[in-house]
Amino acid sequence: MQLPVVLGVLLLSALCCLAGTVEDYSRKIAPLIEPSKLATLRVRGANPRVQKVTYWLAMAKADKVEPAAVAGDAVRIAGYKGEAAEMTSSAMVRNLDIATKLGCLDAEGMSEMRKGNAATVKLGPYAGDQLSVDHIIPRAVVPELDCVIANLELMPMRMNSKKSAKIGSRQRSLAETLEKAGLLSEAGLRAVERSR
Repeated sequence: MQLPVVLGVLLLSALCCLAGTVEDYSRKIAPLIEPSKLATLRVRGANPRVQKVTYWLAMAKADKVEPAAVAGDAVRIAGYKGEAAEMTSSAMVRNLDIATKLGCLDAEGMSEMRKGNAATVKLGPYAGDQLSVDHIIPRAVVPELDCVIANLELMPMRMNSKKSAKIGSRQRSLAETLEKAGLLSEAGLRAVERSR
C-alpha cells in the first residue's frame, strides 16, 4: 500500500516541476515586445508578435499562472518603465481577454497563434472571421505607432475592415496617455489632434 502512495507523491512532484512559472512565461514574451526589436520591424511586423504573446499568456493561464503577473514581468524584462510598462502590460492582458471571449483559444486557434498566425473567431456575430490585429490609433494617422504594443488590439477581420482612419475620443485619450508614457512623440500627438 505504501508503494502506490510513494509513486503518487513522486508523480505529483514531477508534474509540479513541469508546471511553468511567471518567469518561465515572461521570458518567452519579453523578446517579442522588446522596444528596440519592435523598432526594427517592417510595416505591421508586430502583428504576429501580438498573436504569439496572446498564445503565451493563454498557456500561462491554462497552467494556473496569472497572466497579469506574466505580462508585468515581461515588460520589466523588456525594459519598459512606469506608465509605458503599465500600458503595454494592460494591452497584452486585454488581448488575451478578447481572444478568450471570441472563442479563439481552442486547440486549432492556439496552434495558429503560437506561429504568429491568426486564429479563427468561433463565438459571436463574427464567427468564422480571422482574428486580426487593429491599430487603435490608425497607422495612417500616426505611422510611428505601427509596432507599439499598447496601440495594438485583437479584433475580428470584418470589424477591423469596417473601421476607418478616423480619430474619436478613445484615440485622442490614448494618444495623450501614450505621449505622457513616452510611447508617442509630440509630433505624433499633434497629428492625432489635427485629425479631429
